Amino acid sequence: MNSAQDWHKKRTYSPEELELAKTALADIRAGMDVQKALRHHPLPDGQGFLAKHTLVAAYRELVGTGAWQADAELLARIRMKPVRTLSGVTTITVLTKPFPCPGECIFCPTEADMPQSYLPDEPGARRGVENEFDPYRQVSSRLKALREVGHPTDKIELLILGGSWSAYPRVYREWFVRRCFEALNGENPQDNQVGAALADAQQRNETGTHRCVGLVLETRPDLITREELIFNRRLGATKLQIGIQSMEDRVLALNRRGHSAAQSVEAARLIRAAGYKLVAHWMPNLLGATLESDRADFARLWLTGSIQPDELKIYPCQLLKSAELYHYWERGDYQPYTEAELISLLADIKPSVPRYCRINRVIRDIPSPNVVAGNRNTSLRQDVARELERRGTPCACIRCREVRRGKVDIETLRLNDLSYSTGSTEEHFLSFDAPEDKLAGFLRLSLPLDGNILQLADLEAAALIREVHVYGQSVEVGAGLPGAAQHLGLGSRLLLEAERIARESGYASLAVISAVGTRQYYSARGYEQGELYMVKPLNTFQE
Repeated sequence: MNSAQDWHKKRTYSPEELELAKTALADIRAGMDVQKALRHHPLPDGQGFLAKHTLVAAYRELVGTGAWQADAELLARIRMKPVRTLSGVTTITVLTKPFPCPGECIFCPTEADMPQSYLPDEPGARRGVENEFDPYRQVSSRLKALREVGHPTDKIELLILGGSWSAYPRVYREWFVRRCFEALNGENPQDNQVGAALADAQQRNETGTHRCVGLVLETRPDLITREELIFNRRLGATKLQIGIQSMEDRVLALNRRGHSAAQSVEAARLIRAAGYKLVAHWMPNLLGATLESDRADFARLWLTGSIQPDELKIYPCQLLKSAELYHYWERGDYQPYTEAELISLLADIKPSVPRYCRINRVIRDIPSPNVVAGNRNTSLRQDVARELERRGTPCACIRCREVRRGKVDIETLRLNDLSYSTGSTEEHFLSFDAPEDKLAGFLRLSLPLDGNILQLADLEAAALIREVHVYGQSVEVGAGLPGAAQHLGLGSRLLLEAERIARESGYASLAVISAVGTRQYYSARGYEQGELYMVKPLNTFQE
């Protein structure tokens, strides 16, 4: 039995289990702790205890039959792995089919029948393998799994992984995205061929049950061009991940990365000019790097005119047997950092990350048996956090300040404007901050300094909104948790402030890089669909 079959077997419930779960739910609704309720209602004949996902299944049956009214707070208490949706949206990751990569990186694993750099037993990759890399099946199965463990699925961030997206044929990429949208829409047209209209699937998703509120693609910096940015916008993309890996050309060359630091900087400039959110991948401990050089390299990310990413994934180089780097290690020409060295390095650099950036990861999710030497610690983030606490030097990145489970008193919120220059834009990171430096919501406003460098009609004389995000546990549209940041109207207030700044700065309009599933939100606030962006003339601004 494969892992998918085993997963579904565990989520097949007998009538007796569901009745027992309903009894436990009644106690939980009355105020009993979830774990106490589970222990209080054990399975018969010494078979152990109910799993939390059984509670979710029972809850959905009770609500579906009309026996109970929907209770967002109760569902939030019983859902499994609530951290998955604490940032306000539910992420679904899908993997593209294997395809040749233009890079020759010596640190990348090379696995048969897998996209470049991915291993078959990585969690996200495993789901891709089980579904034969079919986009429709991957999205559909993940939606079902998330619902069964209690997560809302009406607001989906779709993350497409699998090597260098921009290297795949365009016809495949358009088909792949269309099939993802069809899965979100709950539609499976008989015509599964390229040529079916992506735009039709996108239009239906605007009001769909599972709306795509963000589409994320990953690629190489040397593949970023004006044409590529326009194509990805037509697909509905809102965020681009680029593997810069290092800002030192010597290290890039030693690792045969195939691009320069200057190309990474130019890619960042173009991505920001197009309004995308920018995620950078950075890799310490590459061949030729040292602890000292990595500290210096990290500092280069934040120089004006450099990358200055909105989000950052730190992927310490892990030695894998299927990577060419393994042979360097065998010869004694490469040595991974020790766990203590890596924790110290990350604790040194993390506090320097600007408040406008979110550190999404500090380690790649590679199962430890695949790692030949070096770090195998899957709790590295927690260990670094403890070291920072010991030092008294907290990290102020977005992830470390999110409201998450906390409730928000709107009277205590303060609107802040963190402005900074990228050399080609003046950025305004507008944020609603709660006491104890907790972040309730933010907006990224970009004021171009070099004009409309991409020559796009929607962006003529326009400022850009690159992201609006309100934090707190994701809840379904129309649900509502008392005090939840997502239901305080913070997004609308941030938009009004962005419009004021852009108007007073002399811009004729404000363009939003809207996801397909957020078009209705912006339309209700005076924005109209242009060719690629939602646009609002600023002369219509009203207090």
